[in-house]
Order: sequence, then C-alpha cells, then structure tokens
Amino acid sequence: MTYTPYFTHGEDRPSRWLITCDHATNTVPPEISNGDLGLAREDMERHIAYDVGAYEVAKHLGQLLNAPVIASNFSRLVIDPNRGEDDPTLLMKLYDGSIIPGNRNADASERERRLNMCYRPYHRELARLAGLPHVVIVSLHSFTRQLRGRPPRPWHIGVLYPEGERFSPVLIRELQAQGDLCVGENEPYTGYLPGDAIDKHGTAHNRPNTLIELRNDLIADHAGQREWAERLAPILTNALDASGL
Repeated sequence: MTYTPYFTHGEDRPSRWLITCDHATNTVPPEISNGDLGLAREDMERHIAYDVGAYEVAKHLGQLLNAPVIASNFSRLVIDPNRGEDDPTLLMKLYDGSIIPGNRNADASERERRLNMCYRPYHRELARLAGLPHVVIVSLHSFTRQLRGRPPRPWHIGVLYPEGERFSPVLIRELQAQGDLCVGENEPYTGYLPGDAIDKHGTAHNRPNTLIELRNDLIADHAGQREWAERLAPILTNALDASGL
C-alpha cells in the first residue's frame, strides 16, 4: 500500500466548519528509519508520539457538524505539523523524558526529506480545504493529564487562541456555561505559536478558528470519544451563532 501523509473525510460536506487533527496518528512511514524510530512500543502509544483519542473525536465531530475533516498520518516525532518550518522543536530528539533514537542523527537533509514527504503535503491539502468559502477552523488536539515530574493538570478541556481572535472567547463562555467542566483558557499551553497550523491557515488569513485541547484520559476509549464529539457539536454551533461571525 502506498503511504499517504494525510487523510481527508467528507470533503464535500457543506457546512462552514473544517475539522483538523494535526497529531492524529503515531505512524512512522516505512521510508523513515524503516518505520521505527527506535522507541519502545509504550512510548509510541504515549502523547509524545500523537494526540491520543483526538482523531476519533475529530472524525465523529465532522459527521455531526456535516464538515470535512483533515488529519495527518505521521507521528509528531517524525516531524511536527503543528510547528513552523523554522521552529527548533519541529524535529524532536528528546520529549518528556524519552530520547528519540531515530532522530538522534537527523541532520538538515533528513529534516528536508521529512518536510517534503510528510509535512508539506499535509499543509498543502489543509491550505486547500481552509480556502473554501466562509471556513471556521476547529483544530482538535489532546493533552496528557500529567507530564513526568510535573503536577497533574486539572482541566477537562482547553481552548487556545491568539490575542484578537473572535470566536474562541465566545466558545469558552459556552463551555463554562455547562457548569461541570474545568475549562482552560490558553491552558495547558499558550494560545499563539508563530508558524503553527492555526497561525498559518487561520490567523494569517483572518479566518475564525479555535484550537481545542481535550484531556486524553477522557477520550482514551470509543465511548469517551463519541461522548465528547456529541457534547462539542452543539456547543460549537451555539458559539458560532452567538459570535455573529
């Protein structure tokens, strides 16, 4: 089977939403280190390799919102599609206490090869879909409840956005109104990273957007993934209506 660096679902769905999942899989293409970065299986199943649960939430959310979905098909450890090409963390050699053997000797030419094989094709397709009329981008991610040696994170969901973005603050209010959620505003990460996927395809073109981070223990199984997609769909719809965008 020929390797493809991304998956698209429901390209012809007519709603304004575009659902993206930058860290959908832990795939290492066979052309890279023979498909093995040298990490133990348990490490490749951790958040360091991909966003656990996020892809299934994205796919179900796309169905519920009648929206296209695009997802990467390479581990963030191969090359991170949610970083700018000049970002020093684009190709990680150490992540949350784990050394990445297959990246230890990756030089500039290997970085360029991975950009051409994985990163750039994904972003070309994302750019094409994001260019459809009146698009509202929802980028689905997940975060680990606790990094090694760090305190537990309390949030169920985080919403990340840069200063001046108009949709995300309305979404946060809708989430807080649920009454039973610990909602992080630009938590557990900062809401602006120059050159990241949202910056490149959303903010730079003044397209409404939001980046949602779900705690991965809440979406580790099929039931949790469906529950969160079904919870988010009406909240997103209400937030878009309330925003007037």
